[in-house]
Amino acid sequence: MTSTDIELRHLRAFSSVARHRSFSRAAEELLITQPALSRTIAQLENRLNVLLLERSSRHLALTDTGAHFLEHAERVLAALDAALAAVRPRVTLRLGFGWLLPDPWAQRTVSRFEEETGASVVLTRTDDPVQALRRSTVDIALVRGDADVPTEMRSVRLYDEPRIAVCSERSELTRFTHLDWADVRYWPLVVNTVSGTTGPSSWSVGERPDEIVETANYDEWLETVAANRGIGIVPGVAQRRAQHPALRFVPLTNAPLSPVSLVHLPDTQRTLVRRFLDVALQSTPE
Repeated sequence: MTSTDIELRHLRAFSSVARHRSFSRAAEELLITQPALSRTIAQLENRLNVLLLERSSRHLALTDTGAHFLEHAERVLAALDAALAAVRPRVTLRLGFGWLLPDPWAQRTVSRFEEETGASVVLTRTDDPVQALRRSTVDIALVRGDADVPTEMRSVRLYDEPRIAVCSERSELTRFTHLDWADVRYWPLVVNTVSGTTGPSSWSVGERPDEIVETANYDEWLETVAANRGIGIVPGVAQRRAQHPALRFVPLTNAPLSPVSLVHLPDTQRTLVRRFLDVALQSTPE
């Protein structure tokens, strides 16, 4: 075992459980689930090859080894916090996104990351998050859909989200109680060719929509759907968050889930990006 086998999340998890003498209260403090916290502690013990905590249904206590390790772990965490505080005004991580950030994942992740690292997150809306990474205008990007990630970049899948159909208030689709995925092909499909999550490639050849209406950015896509030039397929979060008086949402059945991923360049802001990824994965929906 080397020191690189132990991550800050292991130390923070152990410290919190040790202070609270409770997995449930520590999980609340760390904003993760109890099973996730238990797995983190188990990983730490396995990598150290020691027992740090004595557990039973009614009892939780530090072993002698655990108490000794806690002293060192808390010194490491305190030293890190002091180092971060010294540079806090200057450290930022730029998160790029092409459309609505998923909630409550984004709020939980950003809040916890800033609290734990002392760094701040700058949210940058861009039509092409991957291109923004190439241009170094963002450090990490949230990407939706099945688009191929360039080989020089790394992608971490967070979770999958449902899709919903959206149309103009004047569309015939508003008369439907739902739209089946297989029937989308019979409607003109408005696609944002830069950062859209649902386009022709989402279907097999022969099952794709017969008519594609291409737009070059989010605003064009929004207004084209509102103008009743076709329908759109978007993440379900849009029903709560997209505000346009001319849009209506229709449930979509049998649609494949849309993946949500974080993409980054391996040599950009390594420490901050890695910590953000750790927090992001812990904040994903169960």
